[in-house]
Amino acid sequence: MSTKDTGHFSSRIGFIMAAAGSAVGVGNIWGFPTQAATHGGGAFLLVYLVLIFILGYPMLVAELMIGRHGQTNPADAMAKLGSSSLSRGLGKAIGFASIITATLICTFYSILSGWFVSFTLAPIAQLMGSESLAQWLMAFSLERNLLFSLLFMLMVVLVIRQGVQQGIELWSKRLMPLLLVILVLGVGYILMQPGASEGLKVLLLPNFDNIWEPQVLIGALGQTFFSLTVGTGAMMVYGAYLNQQENVAKLTAYVTLTDTCVAFLAALMIIPAMYVAHHNGVEIFAEDGSLLNADTLVFTVLPALFDSLGGNLGQIIAIIFFILMTIAGLTSAISIVEVPTSYMVEKTKINRHRATYLVGTVIALLAAIMVFNFDALFGLVITLTTERAQPFIALGIALYTGWVWHRNSLLSSIAAQEGANLKGFFWRIWPIYVKYVCPVLILAIILQLLTA
Repeated sequence: MSTKDTGHFSSRIGFIMAAAGSAVGVGNIWGFPTQAATHGGGAFLLVYLVLIFILGYPMLVAELMIGRHGQTNPADAMAKLGSSSLSRGLGKAIGFASIITATLICTFYSILSGWFVSFTLAPIAQLMGSESLAQWLMAFSLERNLLFSLLFMLMVVLVIRQGVQQGIELWSKRLMPLLLVILVLGVGYILMQPGASEGLKVLLLPNFDNIWEPQVLIGALGQTFFSLTVGTGAMMVYGAYLNQQENVAKLTAYVTLTDTCVAFLAALMIIPAMYVAHHNGVEIFAEDGSLLNADTLVFTVLPALFDSLGGNLGQIIAIIFFILMTIAGLTSAISIVEVPTSYMVEKTKINRHRATYLVGTVIALLAAIMVFNFDALFGLVITLTTERAQPFIALGIALYTGWVWHRNSLLSSIAAQEGANLKGFFWRIWPIYVKYVCPVLILAIILQLLTA
């Protein structure tokens, strides 16, 4: 069975919502503001925007093109680009590495998103008068982490088992507009609070001296790949579910624009919120000026901010905010879990329902191991996947798209798209750009990663 037998997106907006949902996730609403706050605000934002444009977008086009050309899982789609047994074998290895990376990302993702679910329920418990339950929901514990990571994975599995149109597409159309509405309302509310203007200055006025700092470049690259799910195979799978006539360049532009806007809106909400919290007496900076609890920013500073608002208002805003975070986690996790699921459906005789439950169980078990060994594994897996594996996989994808994919086959795939003009500026430049510029950029940043 091939991926195309499992269904296609029924509409253009369905694909855009699903692909944007894949890109718009915890990486945007948790990762981006945290990275921006840690690495100089505006300087990080500027580097991120440049990398999205010169690297993220063309690489996203490449993944979608490979997926649609192959009409199959990432391992076999990459193998189809090769013309010899060696190149096909290496291509399959790169594609399979993206499947493994996606699976590992799901482990820490389910734990992180499980926290969002528990933090959504905590203020509800407070409103109902159960302070002890609220404290348990917000306190870091093995039991809570295990319960809610499993609960979150079950939510993901229940969506994916329904297939492309009735599962992924249907829920993306529901969740993405809701996410955007909540985010815009959140930005509007925070910016009206005293102290927010300080956060705006930090975000919008870059210190250009910070732009070339290795940690800013490394953080921005990791955020670019993690945010757009480049190197996980998710976009190859979604590309396989695309109609052959769809214009990939235009669709990718919509997805990239949506993703970048959400990341910016999230930063526009969370970084000013930090300074609102600071104005309200919440301690957010250490004596040396560094950010306290950078990695757990949304779990420490923001709940403290909501508490400082007093009464039921703070609890209601906390519920709305963590619903937003849960939706962001869910839309991304759906696409990432679909990567190993699509592979399982194609490579075995197991039907989609059973394959989804099997993949979900494996990820849940891996997440449980991580919960039991949290200090040793959580940060390590995040670093290995987002800062190590994804850039190397992206390098392999760029090299295969530019150097291995036969030019006539690539041009035929481009020409089949509705409205694609082979003599137009984008499609004349893009194959050359992916062949020469993207590998050089990725290699330069990988070297920076390895020497940092």
